[in-house]
Amino acid sequence: MSNTTVKAQSPLETFAWLLRREFWEYRGSFYWAPVITGLVMLAFIFIALSVAEISAVQHGVQISGIKLDEITSRLTDEQIEKARSGIDVGLLAMNVPITFVLFLVTFFYCTGALYNDRADRSVLFWKSLPLSDTQTVLAKVVTAAVVAPLLALAAKIGLHVGFLLLMSIYVLLHGVNPFGILWSPTHLIALWLKLFATVPLGVLWALPTIGWLLLVSSFVRSKPFLWSLLVPVGAGLLVTFSGVSRSWGFVTWFWHNIVLRMIFSLFQGSWLDFSSLKGLDHHGGDPSEAIAEIFSMSHMMDVLVSPSMLIGAVAGIAMIGGAIWLRRTRVEAYA
Repeated sequence: MSNTTVKAQSPLETFAWLLRREFWEYRGSFYWAPVITGLVMLAFIFIALSVAEISAVQHGVQISGIKLDEITSRLTDEQIEKARSGIDVGLLAMNVPITFVLFLVTFFYCTGALYNDRADRSVLFWKSLPLSDTQTVLAKVVTAAVVAPLLALAAKIGLHVGFLLLMSIYVLLHGVNPFGILWSPTHLIALWLKLFATVPLGVLWALPTIGWLLLVSSFVRSKPFLWSLLVPVGAGLLVTFSGVSRSWGFVTWFWHNIVLRMIFSLFQGSWLDFSSLKGLDHHGGDPSEAIAEIFSMSHMMDVLVSPSMLIGAVAGIAMIGGAIWLRRTRVEAYA
């Protein structure tokens, strides 16, 4: 009889396996949804450029012979920097559709993350494995808060590169050199590093929504999506119309810091202080300077240590703890 030694997995290896399980099961949502969104946007951009070219030919518009190098040679360093900042603004605006798709994907993922296992009784199978409820729930938290945003960020960078390639081909067809401004490596890398630096802030900011959705998913008998919306919105309407508080300021605060944080904190960039964009006079009317300010390290550090961030993170962790406890104690399924 041969002696076979089975090496037990470490907790870290088990957790990595759980993350892979989540990715395999929801690959269509986390991977393909942002990619397809980016490809659709590139298709629309290609169509727009084609229509513009056809219209230019029909109306006799010519831009051949224009040399971007000759134009940029007459620009000051400050003007070139502003032009590149304007490109940054355009690239950031292109992120919005992927960001919206990511919000929908992660929202529905969290609402069904623990409920679906009870609904189809697969929770009994998973509980038969040497997996703790803490590991299972935390794997879902990391998937929604870290893995999905990183995959979306990769799709955004791919969209940026695709857009710049289309624009480069378009201007090259007219004898224009696109490499002077469009392809500034240091500028593009700086933009992508800023987007990457916002991921940890997004993780902490999203905890209230993730915690709330997982708590609902671990408890409700049916329709977790409706319950996840009805409870916070109902609480907001109760505070607004019941006369609990005669202060309109408190009502506004409740909606902004309780209701909206419970529902929309998963939306990437919702932590940004957009008041910086309202006072454009402070930036000479230049939105690129305002955007540069709110993406600065000083602003991100201010957000990181703000009461709204810290209290929300604590509340989110508490709700995640509640979801773990309910996962451990409730295994019944509901149709």
